[in-house]
Amino acid sequence: MKDLIRYFYNLFVSKGIPENIAEYLNLLIGVFILLTVLFLLDFVMRKVIVTIFKNYAIKSKNTFDDYLVKNKTFDYLAHIVPLSLIIWIVPSLFYAFPTAEKYLENLFVIMSTILAIWIIRSILRTFRDFLKSLNSFKDKPIDSYVQVFMIFIWFIGAIMMFSFITGKSIWTFLTALGAMSAVILLIFKDTILGFVSSIQVAVNDTVRIGDWITMEKYGADGDVIEINLSSVKVQNFDKTITTIPTYYLTSESFRNWRGMMDSGGRRIKRALLIKTSSISFLSKEDIEELKKIEILKEYLNRIQTEIDNYNQERSVDKSTLINGRNLTNMGVFRTYLEIYLEKHPYINKEMTIMSRQLEPSAQGTPLEIYAFSNDKVWKNYEKIMADIFDHLLSAIPYFKLDVFELQFNTENKPLN
Repeated sequence: MKDLIRYFYNLFVSKGIPENIAEYLNLLIGVFILLTVLFLLDFVMRKVIVTIFKNYAIKSKNTFDDYLVKNKTFDYLAHIVPLSLIIWIVPSLFYAFPTAEKYLENLFVIMSTILAIWIIRSILRTFRDFLKSLNSFKDKPIDSYVQVFMIFIWFIGAIMMFSFITGKSIWTFLTALGAMSAVILLIFKDTILGFVSSIQVAVNDTVRIGDWITMEKYGADGDVIEINLSSVKVQNFDKTITTIPTYYLTSESFRNWRGMMDSGGRRIKRALLIKTSSISFLSKEDIEELKKIEILKEYLNRIQTEIDNYNQERSVDKSTLINGRNLTNMGVFRTYLEIYLEKHPYINKEMTIMSRQLEPSAQGTPLEIYAFSNDKVWKNYEKIMADIFDHLLSAIPYFKLDVFELQFNTENKPLN
């Protein structure tokens, strides 16, 4: 091999060219030939290796090898042969240039270390993509763990390169790092906070990929699409992307809707504002009229019998309606509302169904509905809720109730 490398040197010297010029010419020609061979060898190796494994991955039922191809693991492995060849030949090629040879050895160490790190990175990304394809790992912050491991690998690689180039032991470098720990902590503060937070998020199961979260302070209201070491990406419902530092998920408050999505229904909690002056006792004629409403008939017969018995037992003077027990239009409407919800096909009957009267205000007396739709899809949920309130708003006049509406005096006339 040495004679082959020195071939042009011997040829030039035999032609009478000075030895120092012959050395430079031999080096230039040798480097050109070596680079050409390395380029062709690297191209052939990548074509052969990648093609072989790509064909194997296509035929294989396992998806892991598909991710190896996707993350270019075999492309990086193909670089090992050309790199090994150049490390083997260069010392002989630079035989007459020992100073340059030393620098090149350092360069090859750096190249070998970086190639090894690239191979490890591609394998880690393969595991990441493969695990994400499994249902049990889809919602886990795997990116955070890969990033942490890669930081550790780069740290080890940097120490090894530093040790080889300077000729000093690894412990010397670590001792220097210990002295600079305060500066390092300041520089990598966000990374360290993100690392700790990502572990807390994973261990406490605070957030998963696919969760719907709301963090109003940062304008986030949508689905979590990525959790990594430094940030959490949220795709809002308007398709914009909000990026939140990971450690804010452990240090600040946010809303995770996973509990609602995992439950049997989505909550409906909305009130009708009833005009207070329209609330009144019901006369017998009013009750008979309301009995025409099918879902109320059984209730009214039962409650009217109960009230009549109560008033008769106590000899209540019913010439004045306020005396004794009475039905009110608001109370009957509240009962109607609950019966209607219990019979509604899109209301979850196993969860709370309730109507409640809230504190009266200047805008009227709120009658609140509290129930859960059995369809949790946002669009369907809104339609169900709208249909319910369309019906109730239309039903209110049957009970001689009015809905509060703020009226404006547009004609400069006194309002009645």
